[in-house]
Parts: sequence; structure tokens; C-alpha cells
Amino acid sequence: MNTTLIDTHCHIYYDDFKPDWDQVLVRAEAAGVRGMIVIGADPASSRQAVELATDNAALFCTVGIHPHDAAGVTEETIATLQELATATPKCVAIGEIGLDFYRNHSPREDQERIFRRFLQMARELDKPVVIHDRDAHDQTLAMVREAGVTKGVMHCFSGDLDFARQCIDQGLHLSIPGTITYPSNEQLREVVRNVPLERLLLETDCPYLSPVPHRGKRNEPAYTRITAEKVAELRGLTVEDVGRITTMNAGRLFGIPLWYSSTKIAYRIRNSLYLNITNRCSNSCTFCAKFDEFTVKGHNLLLDHEPGFEEVMAAIGQPQDIDEVVFCGFGESLLRLDLVKQVAAALKQRGYTIRINSDGQANLAHGRNILPELAGLVDSISISLNAADAATYGRLCNTPFGEAGWQGVCDFLREATRYIPDVTATAVTVPGVDIEACRRVAEGLGVQFRVREYAEVG
Repeated sequence: MNTTLIDTHCHIYYDDFKPDWDQVLVRAEAAGVRGMIVIGADPASSRQAVELATDNAALFCTVGIHPHDAAGVTEETIATLQELATATPKCVAIGEIGLDFYRNHSPREDQERIFRRFLQMARELDKPVVIHDRDAHDQTLAMVREAGVTKGVMHCFSGDLDFARQCIDQGLHLSIPGTITYPSNEQLREVVRNVPLERLLLETDCPYLSPVPHRGKRNEPAYTRITAEKVAELRGLTVEDVGRITTMNAGRLFGIPLWYSSTKIAYRIRNSLYLNITNRCSNSCTFCAKFDEFTVKGHNLLLDHEPGFEEVMAAIGQPQDIDEVVFCGFGESLLRLDLVKQVAAALKQRGYTIRINSDGQANLAHGRNILPELAGLVDSISISLNAADAATYGRLCNTPFGEAGWQGVCDFLREATRYIPDVTATAVTVPGVDIEACRRVAEGLGVQFRVREYAEVG
């Protein structure tokens, strides 16, 4: 599998990189780093960042004034940087800007004045911001809110989980550096475990903040992969998953055209291959992520047509090193029962393990018991129970089958044990759902039970 990563924050114009500049780029590409954002931190480095991006297809740039250099910055300088940002097609953001109340190299009033002006510039130019925040969490976020800025990134995120959620609520992304590998940095690891992956970016901040095992040495873009590996470990994903998701995030935020956004019929997460064969559902669940967007773990699942057998098999190809094939897209696969049976039969002949994720209403939708038709084709099935009673189910899932909807799911779960070896009922942790009551219902039906996190799709 190929990995695509973006180092969203690097300072590779420093003299540290001159002796082996070409090798730095070669090592980055070998590590899967296909793009880098070179960050301007003052007038001189902003111009250097622009020059590097202009000369290299893999590089993009920003312009800004670091809070350390805020003292004495004039309106003329600000106007010059605004003109540079406007004239440079590869300038994707305004930054590095922000507040640093740890070192206070510039007076706080100067830091706040310059930060406010560049936030205003970003809004005028409709560009995201790259924010430096050290020991100034509350004031930084207050100024972002005051300016009405809702797109950008908290570079080298250093806050706790509560602050992370406040930043995300404001529309900001969190950028994760190599410090996540430091043994003492459990706070950042807690953040990465608990916030949506769709709001994370990766960075090196090179030549600073080298990850373990390179700590104390010069950092470089290739080490973005080490951070990606740590994030993957913390979230139970592959490096390819993390790269795809964070590349999508960077692509959307900065307009960097590296995210492969074509619709996926067959898509991989971890060691499972998923099949997306319809966007139709029996239900219209209030908590379904597709009402916000049709992406799952960096894969675009919005179909413009429902694929047939040959198209599905071509999309599957000859996958290697997968544990299972799962019928699960942004739709109810069993509405296309004949296709499911045809594809499952072909894949069983190849020796693949087959799983279906379902809303459990296929018998109601087809007007007959379809489970005997899946016997011998399907090894496991996960069925969305999602409520412990019919009233809650109807309120959350908007079933078209009325009061019969929830009972139909229960009957489907019980009946599935006769034809499918492994049957699991699931429930999403939506506010108002009694998870323990759902567990008792599943146990009463004689099936396994699994909890699915509300904020985690895929």
C-alpha cells in the first residue's frame, strides 16, 4: 500500500538544510511525504517560503509574522506581506501568527496587535490561519473568536483535551508534531485518542521538535511518518489510514490537491476491505454521518450510480493481506440482496471471509425472510440495534416501518443466529440511548453486543 502524507508545518529555508537539501527532499518522498507547507515567520522567511514553493511542485507556503518578531512591525510591512500572499498562487494560509506568553520576546501588546491584524487579513483574503500558541490558550482562542475566524490550525498543539474541543468547536484543526512520541507527553496522546481524526493534521516544525528516536538532532519532513505511525498506534489504524485521512484534511483546509477524492466502491480501513454498493437506506437515522458529508476515514463514498457485479469485482481486484471483506458503505447493502449474494459467492470461492453491516430491516424491506439466502455466504453480520425499545428506535432512526421497525430488527437478530455463524448487535453512544439496556436486549436475543462511539465513523 502507498502512503501519502503532508508535512503541514516546516521551516526548511534555514541554513541547517543547505548541505543536504536534495537528499532531504528525496528522503521525504521515500517516507511518503508528498507535500510540504513551508511556513513564513517574518518578512524574510515569508519571501523564502514563497520562493521555495514557486520552484518545487511538492512545496506550498504561507506568509506571516511570528509573535517573537511582533515588536516594531509596521503597517507597511503588513501590507507588503498581504500583497505577497495575494500574488502567490501557492500561498495557502496566513501564518505563522499568534501569541507566545512563555518567552515574551515581544511585548504582549505588540503580539496581540499583530495577531489581530493578521487574523483580519486572513478573513479579507479568505485564507486559513496557522496559529502559534504557547502559554496563551485562552487569549489566543478569544482573539480568534473575536475576529470571526473559523478555519485554520493550532500549530504544534499543546493544550489539553478540553481546550482541543474548544478549538474544534471554533472550526480549527489541531496539528500534531513529533512531540507526541515524547514519553512525558501523555496529554497530547490523550487528545489524539479522543478527538475526531477528521480534525487532525501532521507536522514536523523542522528543524525543531525531532521525534523519538531522533530527539536532539535536526528534524526534517521525512519524520512526519514517525508521527503518523504514533497516531496510527493510538487510534488502532494503519499508517496508510492516518495518511489518507490527514491528507484529506489538509487538502480541504489548505486547498492542496493531493487528496484522491474519487468515489470509492471498494475501500480499505485497517486490514478490512469495505464494499460501498448503495447510498440508499431503509432508515434516516438522526445521527448518521452522511447527512454531514459522505467521507469515511478519508474515503469518498458518494455514489453517482449503483455499481453492478462486474464494476464491483473490478474495484475489488486482488486484495492482499486483508482479514475480511465487509459489505458496508453509506447505505444499506441488503437492499441490493441479489448483488450481495452474487459478489459474496464469488469472493467465498477465493477464500475470503465475508461480513455484512446492516440496519436489520432487510426482511421488512423485502417482505420475506432473506436470511436463509445468506447461509454459507456470510461469516458474520453486525446489526444496528441502537435502542432498547420501539419508541426510542423510532425517534432516533426514523424507520419507515413504524412500530414494527424495532421489533423487526430484534426478530432479524434472533433469526440470523440460525444461518450466520457470528451475529453481533451494535448500539451507537448517541445522547439519550441507554447502552446497558441495549446490551440486555442483545443478550436476551442470544447475540453478541458491541458499543460504537457516536463521534467515530469507520
